Amino acid sequence: MDRSKKLPAFFFETASSNQPVREWVLALSTEDRKLVGRDIQKVEFGWPLGMPYCRSLGDGLWEVRSDLTDGKIGRVIFCVSRNRMVLLHAFIKKTQRTPPQDLRLALKRMKEVS
Repeated sequence: MDRSKKLPAFFFETASSNQPVREWVLALSTEDRKLVGRDIQKVEFGWPLGMPYCRSLGDGLWEVRSDLTDGKIGRVIFCVSRNRMVLLHAFIKKTQRTPPQDLRLALKRMKEVS
């Protein structure tokens, strides 16, 4: 069995050295942190991976889909750059569709990466 990461994850870093996705993950409960971490790991080792764990959002953006505690739904939006998974943006999903402002922010960050 291949134990190597096919797509190692890296946190997007702002010009002021903040890592928004890392900060978001650290703000979650311990249980939710484990769930998100495990789902990101599934993508790292299983790439390319489809539903239910991962889905294309178009324009080079993908989402890691996490079912969190208390019925919450977490999403981590990433892009693939230089054979790395760059974690651009994360949020708790409250509606069926991904909110446009979340997509815009992820696209803006992706442009800074590539």
